Amino acid sequence: MYTLVIAEKPSVARDLARVLQCRGRGEAWYEGGEWRVSWALGHLVSLCEPEEIDEKWKRWRAEDLPILPHTLPLKVLPKTKKQYGVLKKLMADKECAGLVCATDAGREGELIFRNIYQMAACQKPVKRLWISSMTDEAIRDGFAAMKPMADYDALYRSARCRSEADWLVGMNASRAFTLRYGVLLSVGRVQTPTLALLVKRRREIEAFTPKDYWTVTASFGDYEGQWLNEKTKEKKLCDGAQAEAIAAKIKGQPARVERVMREIKRELPPRLYDLTSLQRDANRLLGFTAKKTLDTAQKLYEERKLLTYPRTDSRCLTPDMAGKAKQAIAALPGEYSALKAPLMEKPLPITKRVFDASKVSDHHALITTGRAFDPEKLPPDERKLLDLVIRRMLAVFYPDFVYDRAQALTRCAGELFESVGREIRQLGWKETLKGLKDKAEEKAAKEEPPLPPLHEQDTRKCEKARIKADKTKPPAPHTDASLLAAMEHAGRDIEDDELRESMKDSGLGTPATRAAILERLLQVGYAERKGRALSATDKGVRLIEAVPEDIASAETTGRWEKALAGIAENQMDPTRFLEGIRRLSASLVESAKSAPDVPFEPEERRGKRGGKRKAALSLGVCPLCGKGEVLENSKAFYCSRWKDGCGLKVWKDCAAKQGGPEITAKLMQLLLKTPELRGSTGTLRLQKGAVSFLRKG
Repeated sequence: MYTLVIAEKPSVARDLARVLQCRGRGEAWYEGGEWRVSWALGHLVSLCEPEEIDEKWKRWRAEDLPILPHTLPLKVLPKTKKQYGVLKKLMADKECAGLVCATDAGREGELIFRNIYQMAACQKPVKRLWISSMTDEAIRDGFAAMKPMADYDALYRSARCRSEADWLVGMNASRAFTLRYGVLLSVGRVQTPTLALLVKRRREIEAFTPKDYWTVTASFGDYEGQWLNEKTKEKKLCDGAQAEAIAAKIKGQPARVERVMREIKRELPPRLYDLTSLQRDANRLLGFTAKKTLDTAQKLYEERKLLTYPRTDSRCLTPDMAGKAKQAIAALPGEYSALKAPLMEKPLPITKRVFDASKVSDHHALITTGRAFDPEKLPPDERKLLDLVIRRMLAVFYPDFVYDRAQALTRCAGELFESVGREIRQLGWKETLKGLKDKAEEKAAKEEPPLPPLHEQDTRKCEKARIKADKTKPPAPHTDASLLAAMEHAGRDIEDDELRESMKDSGLGTPATRAAILERLLQVGYAERKGRALSATDKGVRLIEAVPEDIASAETTGRWEKALAGIAENQMDPTRFLEGIRRLSASLVESAKSAPDVPFEPEERRGKRGGKRKAALSLGVCPLCGKGEVLENSKAFYCSRWKDGCGLKVWKDCAAKQGGPEITAKLMQLLLKTPELRGSTGTLRLQKGAVSFLRKG
């Protein structure tokens, strides 16, 4: 008899098998003594698609919405069907006495195992392995402290509710708004609020009006100062003539130091990387997209075995990992010898900023594995990303960065000038940044050069004055780094205290899914990337205009996360939660019916063999602007210059509502040539871009 251990990934199964001394190999498992260890490949089982539940839902029809099946059945994913078959066979084996759920310690890991267990109709007893660290000691301790699967039923219910809720909302909203506008629209709980962040930034940029301003800098020989408004503390002047007058007034005049303030400043070492913070730094410092960072980190983890599990949301290690961290640092190659030397002389400092079990969720922070490697043999992208992780792993154990900050106020010809400088006392953890091009650090060093040893009442002379004319700048477009940060902290602007608190540790998406969400926005045409900038497209803007606030706001995610946390803690009824989701899904369908007339541009659809069909044909010159072409989509006729503000919009059913005919492309062409058409039932008129129908008699 044996116990079957099911891990989430082959690499984890291999580590578990090594600790359990399973040295034999089966078809897709390890075996030894009383154990067999196999694995999933992420999700082997998922919720069925609508048409797999009922054939009538294969076609997208408004009359079939909302789609609210009483139960959502499971299916085996075709791509991983073989591995599912292996697990099902092992579970059904008469020699299998019971199972160990060893998937990731978290909500999604629980869902992965339970779906497989349910799909296979397994009834054998299960124990749960719950570990956050993959050291041998932690694995052994975890197996010694396993609990019955029933202890995690609430966590599973939370995971299942999250999965079903995403299905119900996404499926219904996407179909409803696609049918409403005749353009394929993807709507989702996390994707749509993320798009709203991009749309908000685009609107801020478009609404921004630049204003001219001037600054005056005075040179006092061995230091400089910038003009300061004594009342407002503002350094910008709105009047160029005033700036010229100040510069002329102070040039060659004596100056006196009125005040000198000095203080010692400290900057604590940064925390270890989780995936999101690594993606942000890799975008800022290396120009990597979020997806490129994730893909590169996965290679370093799976193929090179140089990095710990990258899809983590934790920035700490567990206390039992101090030894592993020391070993990982000791194993670093020669080019890091000077940086690691101070850490090898004594035990690593044990601080809560680095070692805190309460801050470790499914996985600990990113560090290297301690495996020896030659940096020269790594591909450039992998080497650069691994270098970031190594520098951060070293930095967290270095002392604080300490500097003296000095501020001097100098009076010249009645005007006040401020000078700010800093002088480094202890480089500390910033020693690990040497050789890394960090524009933020370079800018800080340039803007605050060390000041001479100034004292109050010291005298100088204004040797020259420099005027700089500039304009206020709009908010910068989002980058992967800034959008990831906005997603991570999406709940900060929520007014409701409880909701804001519920999103404090979640935000929009998870570290593992945020890169995919960004790529999805690009894929469906809601966003575009130019260089490092991410911007909402016209289609993305139109979608946010079309959908209700319920689905475009981070507050919805906040409410969900609060409810899901309550389910996981046995404080909320899952049935009640899903009833609310069903009501929301139905509400979104109703919202689509009365959604505003947003002019989506028709898209080129792909033919059966993947080729693109021809774009919309012109029916004639626009009767409103006289410049654009009248084009057709599935719902209406519109002007090709709608982006430039032309408001032509003729709905195909506008005359039918008055008892007239449906406006076809042929009828529209005739109306553009002859604005009044008489028929057997009445008269169609095209006036000022609108069609009316006058019934006969």
